[in-house]
Amino acid sequence: MNPNVIIGICLPFIGTTLGSACVFLLKKEMNANLQKALLGFASGVMLAASVWSLLIPAMNMSAHLDKMAFMPAVVGFLLGIAFLLLIDRIVPHLHLDNSVEGPKSSLGKSTMLMLAVTIHNVPEGAAVGIVMAGAMAAAHGTGNYVTLAGALALSIGIAIQNFPEGAIISMPLKEELGKGKAFVYGMLSGIVEPLAAIITILLATFIEPILPYMLAFAAGAMNYVVVEELIPEASEGKHSNLGTIGFAIGFVIMMALDVALG
Repeated sequence: MNPNVIIGICLPFIGTTLGSACVFLLKKEMNANLQKALLGFASGVMLAASVWSLLIPAMNMSAHLDKMAFMPAVVGFLLGIAFLLLIDRIVPHLHLDNSVEGPKSSLGKSTMLMLAVTIHNVPEGAAVGIVMAGAMAAAHGTGNYVTLAGALALSIGIAIQNFPEGAIISMPLKEELGKGKAFVYGMLSGIVEPLAAIITILLATFIEPILPYMLAFAAGAMNYVVVEELIPEASEGKHSNLGTIGFAIGFVIMMALDVALG
């Protein structure tokens, strides 16, 4: 496997790990206003990534369908939304506002919070895997709609938004579990990303014709997380404009990264 592909797969996990390490650097829980801004930032990065790195390449790959070139993107996007709806139903998990979703469970707060982040991270890892698979296909002359630079731009963008996410998850666990365990829990929530990316790359090698659907599927799953989780949490209570400002900054950074590198 190309070393750049390996780096791209690992970058989001590194972002989560560095964010989780904030438990050793910050004495108090993260300021609520800063948390709003960071959640908004993560939303902006994910939304821009889903458009420029996933949906647009999916439609470009389907250009041979002429006026129906949008169809694989539509189908994949809706399947991604449906998949996350199902996961939300069957996996017990805890949100940052301490509300519980999914079936009744005796799992502890820390475990359910980690499950919530894991649900977020799976589609992100899959998205990285899919664009890396597209870039690998282009390198072998079987497609030219995803460049390695563009795939790395998505990976860098997700790594950037994973940094605050890792901190947001680990900091509340510090009092309950201690610094060491809080860091490990935060780090482990991100390990699913490289795993999901590797599995997706292996699958995409055999089912390359449905790459447009897979790209759009990842976009749908990421948008579900943004609309269902991140934006509501960033807009809660006073000073919701901080979340909006964070969103704008994240969106612009990710858009610029994708266009500049892609």
